[in-house]
Amino acid sequence: MTGGCACGAVRYRLASAPFDTGWCHCRVCQRVSGAPAMAFSTVPVADFVIEQGGDTIGTVALTDFGRRTFCARCGSPLTIAVDHQPETIDFPVATLDDPDPVAPGYHIFTASRIAWFDTADDFPRHERFRPDTRGL
Repeated sequence: MTGGCACGAVRYRLASAPFDTGWCHCRVCQRVSGAPAMAFSTVPVADFVIEQGGDTIGTVALTDFGRRTFCARCGSPLTIAVDHQPETIDFPVATLDDPDPVAPGYHIFTASRIAWFDTADDFPRHERFRPDTRGL
């Protein structure tokens, strides 16, 4: 699978199938995406391969438990690395060239859900992290 930022400066390839796909309703995801929630998925760190534009990637720590990367040209979010799961990296599903096959299966940080936004699914919902989140 391949993906990239909105302006095309950054391109990436997934060297393995993504897993653990969910919706995040935290305020940071809302603010960086400009949307009520962000669908994200996970791969091993080594399997998120930057193929173009590595020199245009910025990094920011917006929480006390991780860092995010983004395209410094267009601002598109690219990755989320959390300290309690250093062997994996999360990425916004919508940055994939074909996001259709990578469907979410749960919601996290619903305590921050915007009141007027709700999804029509019956996936498990968690006020913060899921209780079985590795590394916490």
